Amino acid sequence: MPERRSEIHRVTRETDVRVTLDLDGGGRGAPATGHGFLDHLLEQLVRHGRLGLEIAAEGDLHIDVHHLAEDVGITLGQAFRGALGDALGIERYADACVPLDETLAHVVVDLSGRPFLAFDPAAVAGDVGGFTAYHLREFLRGFANHARATIHVRWLATGDPHHGCEAVMKAFARALHAATRITGDTLPSTKGTL
Repeated sequence: MPERRSEIHRVTRETDVRVTLDLDGGGRGAPATGHGFLDHLLEQLVRHGRLGLEIAAEGDLHIDVHHLAEDVGITLGQAFRGALGDALGIERYADACVPLDETLAHVVVDLSGRPFLAFDPAAVAGDVGGFTAYHLREFLRGFANHARATIHVRWLATGDPHHGCEAVMKAFARALHAATRITGDTLPSTKGTL
């Protein structure tokens, strides 16, 4: 099996983000964005997605975490698309439900080549160190647009914003891992392309 790795460095006037990704990295990595809760969520992505993932990022946190969350999502999406390569033989579709105490999150992923995100951040109120479900939406939207993935997020039960965001990230990670597994030798599409 070919190595499924990619490295992307994105610099704007608001952020500087470097991502090194290995889809088969076994759950090793050390995200460092300068925002504690965003790092915590990315650690869940590494562990539960079984990725090899290094993220070094800086952003205008004196304004808000918005730009940083969005640009990490964009850069990770670009790296993901690069690491996926021709996508030959991938499973393509996957979903995961993850509970975290009172919270239950369901995430469905289709690595279709068509970017789309269904996500209702109003379902979870409050913030964790200034990070809200709206910031998680911007991270996932950036990822979906640049990985060219369809992602549906639903909270089946909600409560604490920390648990709400973390359960979504764990479910997203597990769904991504399953969708990227090589289970065949052709493209999973009747069109012959993703």
